[in-house]
Amino acid sequence: MAEQVNQTQNFLKGIVEENPIFVMLLGMCPTLGVTSSAFNGLGMGLATLFVLLMSNIVVSLVKTQIPSKVRIPAFIIIIASFVTIVEMVLEAFVPFLYEQLGIFIPLIVVNCLILGRAEAFASKNNVLSSIIDALGMGLGFVIALTALGAVREILGSGSIFGFKFVAEDANTFILFILPPGAFIALAYLTVLFNKLTTKTI
Repeated sequence: MAEQVNQTQNFLKGIVEENPIFVMLLGMCPTLGVTSSAFNGLGMGLATLFVLLMSNIVVSLVKTQIPSKVRIPAFIIIIASFVTIVEMVLEAFVPFLYEQLGIFIPLIVVNCLILGRAEAFASKNNVLSSIIDALGMGLGFVIALTALGAVREILGSGSIFGFKFVAEDANTFILFILPPGAFIALAYLTVLFNKLTTKTI
């Protein structure tokens, strides 16, 4: 029973207490760079979730076989392998999203969230705990990027997931689909998230 409670906390911490975007402020490049729409945010979030999950599994499995001095380069090679798979799958099956995400797909390799979880968690825990950790952290990342993309798209384009709910000639806050809008929306969402979860920033 105690193990179950621990795994529940292990899963939930990535969504609320240690949310990678709104609390830990990790992975800011894709967060600010690709969230001009909810679809882009969701796509980048799911791509990162896949890489995080698979790299956590592999790192946890081979952690005892990797010499301590070369563990970081080894982790990066493992992560890069799964990023390459994601990039090829997106290019083959979701070319629109592949073009939208662009250079930010290969940059998943250097996402500090993924390398951080490999080093801080997966390399020190068993496979089950590493899977749950990756699912919690990855889901927290997906939710944050999708929420940020949705807010920017609603305010900047008057639509959500591509479905417009205002007239074509309606005035919208176009600032929010531009780079400065990403900073503004992220700041307000971070304040709101931490206010709701009773954290101080």
